[in-house]
Amino acid sequence: MSTPAGAERADENRYTVDSNRPAARKKPKHTNPKRGLAVLLALFLVLIGGIAATGHWTPKLGLDLEGGRTVVLEPVVTGGKSVNSSQVKQAVDIIRNRVDATGTSEAEVTTLGEKDIVVSIPGNPSQQVLDSLSRSSQLNFRAVIAAAQGSTTGTSPYRLPEVVNPSSAAKNGASGSASASPSSSASASASGSASSSPSSSSKDRLPAAFKTAGPANASDPAWGNEKVDSVWVKAGIATASTTYNQLLQLYACTPAYQEVAAAAPDNKPTVMCAKEGNEKLLLGPVEIKGSQLTDASSGLDTNQQGNQTGEVAVNLSLNGSGKTALANVTRRVAPLEQPRNRFAIVVDGQSISAPTVQAPLTDGQAKITGGFTESSGKLLADSLKFGALPMSFKELTSDQVSPQLGSDQLTKGLIAGAIGFGLVVLYSLIQYRALGLVTVASLLVAAAMTYLAVTLLGSLNNFRLSMAGVTGLIVAIGITADSFIVYFERVRDEVRAGRPLRAAVETGWTRAKRTIIISDAVNFLAAAVLYVLSESTVKAFAFTLGLTTIIDVVVVMFFTHPVLALLARTKFFGGGHPASGLDPARLGARQAAYAGRGRVTIADRRRAAAQEETA
Repeated sequence: MSTPAGAERADENRYTVDSNRPAARKKPKHTNPKRGLAVLLALFLVLIGGIAATGHWTPKLGLDLEGGRTVVLEPVVTGGKSVNSSQVKQAVDIIRNRVDATGTSEAEVTTLGEKDIVVSIPGNPSQQVLDSLSRSSQLNFRAVIAAAQGSTTGTSPYRLPEVVNPSSAAKNGASGSASASPSSSASASASGSASSSPSSSSKDRLPAAFKTAGPANASDPAWGNEKVDSVWVKAGIATASTTYNQLLQLYACTPAYQEVAAAAPDNKPTVMCAKEGNEKLLLGPVEIKGSQLTDASSGLDTNQQGNQTGEVAVNLSLNGSGKTALANVTRRVAPLEQPRNRFAIVVDGQSISAPTVQAPLTDGQAKITGGFTESSGKLLADSLKFGALPMSFKELTSDQVSPQLGSDQLTKGLIAGAIGFGLVVLYSLIQYRALGLVTVASLLVAAAMTYLAVTLLGSLNNFRLSMAGVTGLIVAIGITADSFIVYFERVRDEVRAGRPLRAAVETGWTRAKRTIIISDAVNFLAAAVLYVLSESTVKAFAFTLGLTTIIDVVVVMFFTHPVLALLARTKFFGGGHPASGLDPARLGARQAAYAGRGRVTIADRRRAAAQEETA
């Protein structure tokens, strides 16, 4: 059988390249490896700069590794009421949402017995955060009927009332009565009666639950002559014959009285203090409830010109019925005289704000101002947004949790991680020889980036690394190494097919990149689903697994591939040294007798170089 002429010419000189005929296969596009390394360096500088700005160079640890505070909360009920399991479950969900809103991760909220709730928070939470967990945050809007001077020896602004027995509450009543000056009592009574013409407008009429033979609307001073509710009598603050006008003089701005005021029924008036403790208010029945609230947020207040005033405000949005009720109430109280032209925003038995109404509010938006800091404003907004607890709680115990057990677990976890890392390094060096050093370097870069990311997240978002999170980091070692193995094997396949190493690196990367991205996308999706559906510590595992999956893609694209592309240009790796892990002879590179015009294989080039040396 005759041999084609073209084949004879190729057999005579297969090392020449015919420039008149295009190559049979498209030449792979070579990327700039230095550009990828520059991107990686920029990412590291961003992470380091962010950490330097926060000043915290170590990750925050979770409850099991660092310790923290465990608080046991006990429900506060009045009037012989009982607490059922559904109320406790609702309280657990609300408290958990409040903890998450503070940016605290790895906190645990569980039940103890039938009614107590245990809240475990890592680190050393502030008293303000602890107080926000236990107070009911029941929001109500009440019209102001009368005012008197309050005692300044009460509690700090917006704190959960302490639990006291009725006898001690009665003792406090005497001191509260003494603190109000005679002149202020007279002025309060006068202001309540001077402007007492009840309106006969249909919009001013109370809901059916409020209608009695006496007061015409919630601003009517006639409420002051009504007998107090039984909740005040049972607490030992008043007697059955005490009126609300008299209660205004007896009331003291102390936690005990605040607790009773919070338990007052919605369809009757009540007495409470402003949060600063310098004013006592006689308030009408509830006209707008917290259940009509649709959103709450905090931020810097702005004036009518749109300029920031520097004061923190809590902004409230009401639903349709709340919007209508707010418009009707503000329309009624705006033309009244002081103090009945004020409308109090009440939370947990305390008037947070009682502004003067100058014009009707018809847009369903309300604003609370008055001495808030950014943190206290956010805590109040979050508490209102997530809803009121079905009851208030008192702090039964508060203990510091030791991290001793978690430290032992962390030590064992780090040992397990070191063993896993060592096994990966050993396998890489045996399987890939010098090429395995690229795997080791890539793992170290991934570990450094993970450390910086976890540290920065701890400062910016209060992310805390728990033992479950450490487990996710250990599992990520195998996931990251798997990406390198996929890439290296694709490159070696191209070398076996007879490609030059530089072309094999680029062609192998093009094919391996798709596999790596798809694999990491599946891993990230699994971590995301696990994070959404799980609770507590499992979330930490899912979060770190997803984080390291993203870092794996970054390291492979901007470090592993650029480094291997640079190494392919060296004589040791590019020349196929036996110890490089890319030796064509060891890999069994194909030795084709005829590769087509214009195509020269590595095996042919090596054979041609050997012939030239012996010539």
